[in-house]
Amino acid sequence: MKFRKYNAKKVELDGVIFDSQSEAKHYWHTLKPRAEAGEITNLQMQPVFRCEINGKLICKYIADFQYIEWTIPDQTDRRGYKVVEDVKGFKTPIYNLKKKLVHALFPGTLICEIEPSRYRSMKFSLPSHVKEM
Repeated sequence: MKFRKYNAKKVELDGVIFDSQSEAKHYWHTLKPRAEAGEITNLQMQPVFRCEINGKLICKYIADFQYIEWTIPDQTDRRGYKVVEDVKGFKTPIYNLKKKLVHALFPGTLICEIEPSRYRSMKFSLPSHVKEM
């Protein structure tokens, strides 16, 4: 078995390989139901942000999820806005730098960090057809 950073186990669910069970659980229990209910649209897994300065690629930031949020408190103005999410248990210095680059190079893009501990309860189990990688 291959060594995994921070003991995360990759899993396959709905044809997508997630880097951790927490990431798959966030998709399965939160994002997928919201997408099916029409609260969010354009759900993407592992969207890539190319951080370029003066035409030179500095790095790529790969988030966990991106989608358009439609749940707005004031329903008179129903414009969607882009949400980027990352399931993060530990923030490395490289992650923090890439997050700052994304904020600087993609104005209006905010990265929401999801705590994996939110999905440790047994009520957030994964379906039986999930494959561990």
